[in-house]
Amino acid sequence: MLGLGGGKTEPKPVVAPEGKILASELLAYCPKIIVKEAEGVLNRYAKGGEGDPAKLAYQVSISDSTRSCDRSTGMLAIKLALAGRVVPGPAGTPGTITLPIRIMVVQGGGDVVYNQVVSQQVSVGSQVQQFVISDSSVVVPIPADKTLQIFAGFDQGPKKKQQDEQAF
Repeated sequence: MLGLGGGKTEPKPVVAPEGKILASELLAYCPKIIVKEAEGVLNRYAKGGEGDPAKLAYQVSISDSTRSCDRSTGMLAIKLALAGRVVPGPAGTPGTITLPIRIMVVQGGGDVVYNQVVSQQVSVGSQVQQFVISDSSVVVPIPADKTLQIFAGFDQGPKKKQQDEQAF
């Protein structure tokens, strides 16, 4: 019964023309980014002024996030971006600061499948500055279900990090 439709054939994958995106790619699962309130703000103080509003050097906050996912490699490659602003404080001086951004991808009941700190330099002046940070290095196995969660926020240091990881 060859050639008469009796044999099974593997379906051919649908490939979009160069520069085009298929509707199936737009509707495919891409986990949301969660920025917890405690990790969405970073306060830095002048030396010896921890917690003193008069010695606040700057406050940084994340105000928005977005992501896109690609499955073309057999893995889930996630490109994410975070936007926010830097507000100089009374003890702030113009210059460049380094923002430590922790990206953590958790699956199901709490299995961490990706955990990385990305350092991004941002210029600080005497006025409020906006920033956009992007990271395209997040690659995880494609999940069988839709239980992935992406957590993003400022890495607050060793003490804070231990508390955050216990919360997940």
